[in-house]
Amino acid sequence: MPLTLPDRLPAIDLLKQENIFVMDKTRAAGQDIRPLRIVVLNLMPIKITTETDLIRILSNSPLQLEVSFMKVKCHTSKNTPVEHMKAFYRDFELMRHERFDGMIITGAPVEHLAYEEVNYWEEISEIFEWSRTHVTSTMYICWAAQAGLYYHYGIPKYPLAEKMFGIFPQRPLCPGLPIFRGFDDVFYMPHSRHTELRREDILANPSLTLIAESPLSGVSMVMARGGREFYITGHSEYAPGTLDTEYKRDLSKGLPIHMPYNYYEDNNPSKQPLVTWRAHGTLLFTNWLNYYVYQETPYDLNDIR
Repeated sequence: MPLTLPDRLPAIDLLKQENIFVMDKTRAAGQDIRPLRIVVLNLMPIKITTETDLIRILSNSPLQLEVSFMKVKCHTSKNTPVEHMKAFYRDFELMRHERFDGMIITGAPVEHLAYEEVNYWEEISEIFEWSRTHVTSTMYICWAAQAGLYYHYGIPKYPLAEKMFGIFPQRPLCPGLPIFRGFDDVFYMPHSRHTELRREDILANPSLTLIAESPLSGVSMVMARGGREFYITGHSEYAPGTLDTEYKRDLSKGLPIHMPYNYYEDNNPSKQPLVTWRAHGTLLFTNWLNYYVYQETPYDLNDIR
């Protein structure tokens, strides 16, 4: 089944070129089934790239999804055209009375700041709280995972001596959970971050379950409220060339950056990335949509509690 997307969203044409099945709202209007309503709070600076990454990976679900995009009011994107933001994004204030089956909150390039110093911290805290009564299951990604765990559970973040950057092996710690249905004993996940969570802080909180980690990249997945919240510290949604673009961008700026770990074929940056995470990334999102959204959400969204 396809995703239902806003008419004229640039990702539609990009993904059709990749032979991925999507359709716009005009075509979806002729169908009688209720699609799952998914809202994406996109905090990344280059929003079209993040939209495309997420839509690509969500499109593999057999479920029909209606995807909306949310933004915070007190932050203006400098890297995405104003026309795009006006056409496809709505402020949280305009969406606060709506309910959604699932929500995805992306990372943001604000790791160097204390949470309270982020200029939209007050608004995003309100969104975190709102999601608990207006969304069946929420997936927090990268910085959002750290921020959500801090807001809801007081879990701190810690600076790293150098950037966690590359493709790292992960082990499911609770392989019987539906989120890991079909997973191998080891799976790979891209990471690109300057801060970390620590397992002892997660294990010390009885409301949290550490469900996946790596001996190299540490905590990767945390679950709360029986699957109504997932905190993912990496980027299973990343396209093959995302880390390559980031690496070469930072090199051109003269920034301190090491070659992404376990990423290029033969560890040679002149060669193509070796994609090792896409199958499990797709399965992660598909399992989340099926077992924690579709199987749990009420038909009448007003019944979400």
